[in-house]
Amino acid sequence: MITRALVIKLGLGQLISWGTAYYLIGNFGTLIAHHHGWSSSVVYAGFSASLLTMAVVSPFCGRMIDRHGGRIIMTLGSCLNALGCLILAFADQQVLHFIGWIILGLAMRATLYDAAFATLARIGGRDARRAMGQITLFGGLASTVFWPLGHLIQSEFGITIALVAYAGFALLTVPMYAAIPDARHGAPSGTGTTPNPTDDADNADDHGLATHQRLCGFLYAVIVTLLNVVNAAMSAHMIAILIGLGLTTAAAINAASLRGIGQSAARAAEILFGKRIAPASLTLFATAVLPLCFVLAFWGDQFALAAMTFTLLYGAANGVLTITRGTLPLMIFGNARYGHQVGRLLVPGFILSALAPSLYERAIAHWGPTGALWLSIALLACAFGAAMWLYLLLRPQSPETHPAPSPDRHPS
Repeated sequence: MITRALVIKLGLGQLISWGTAYYLIGNFGTLIAHHHGWSSSVVYAGFSASLLTMAVVSPFCGRMIDRHGGRIIMTLGSCLNALGCLILAFADQQVLHFIGWIILGLAMRATLYDAAFATLARIGGRDARRAMGQITLFGGLASTVFWPLGHLIQSEFGITIALVAYAGFALLTVPMYAAIPDARHGAPSGTGTTPNPTDDADNADDHGLATHQRLCGFLYAVIVTLLNVVNAAMSAHMIAILIGLGLTTAAAINAASLRGIGQSAARAAEILFGKRIAPASLTLFATAVLPLCFVLAFWGDQFALAAMTFTLLYGAANGVLTITRGTLPLMIFGNARYGHQVGRLLVPGFILSALAPSLYERAIAHWGPTGALWLSIALLACAFGAAMWLYLLLRPQSPETHPAPSPDRHPS
């Protein structure tokens, strides 16, 4: 039921939604502060408020997509995206500024990858994996398209008109999300079972299966949370860290720009060649690459190639992990209550990613850029450990160890 037209519409919607909401702060944050005479900390606190809002509404949003599909939720999110941009455009008081960001937080949770992944899982079940990867190709271009476009509009017409234009772009996604089919992939698939009170053996199997799912879900949450923290911190401080290590400003910007190239290239490779590789294996490989590529950054001041390789590999690993963030839960839970399950597990990641930029700022002030790199390596090493554990739990077992369930108790 996942057609090529649906993938294109969702992909274009992701490109616009990411560009007009999440990447707005990177383009206009300093300009908004200068326009109103506010400190930059006020503007970035608004963005943090939007991430915290995403955490609060995440379980509810996932549950609504499970029940009603993505059409209603994502279309509503597009309207909220436009409203949030309009409020930021005309907010001359700080309270209105925060209201605008809170509305954008609602919009981002209802329109970005996690909502789109839940929508595809509901429509396509386990067959949604390829479509999840395809829409991330579009989303990965959001900063490439909207940072220059936003800068062009702002330089010609000013920050207010630029934000109004962003609201107009956000409304373009309404017909894209309104075209999402209100369909569900057969009977919801999942590894969970309905206990039979007359069968003690079955109850024991069900209890063990539920425990296995909870542990896998916990490890998934740990991986996503740690990656979110590092990603949020690097989005805010990567250029400053490279400069602090000794690179010139131009060299740091050029090196950091390779992050997007690596991200898109890795996503394309996953779509073309990753079908035969299980999401748990891809997650294990990508999380192993991440701490190693951060080690390369230590030589960035001596060898520009080392800094470029660091950002390229960092982007590539993150590109793969963006896809497995959506496909791993299909392995763990199936498409039964996918949105609700993932929505709950994402809450810690949203909360800590909202705090990450300011925490890293303090770490850099106290320990310098090398301290921030060591902190990142430690966090990513923990993510790799969780990925290894999850891989061992999800790898295929021999039939003698885990007999195949009967079809009547585990519908596919």
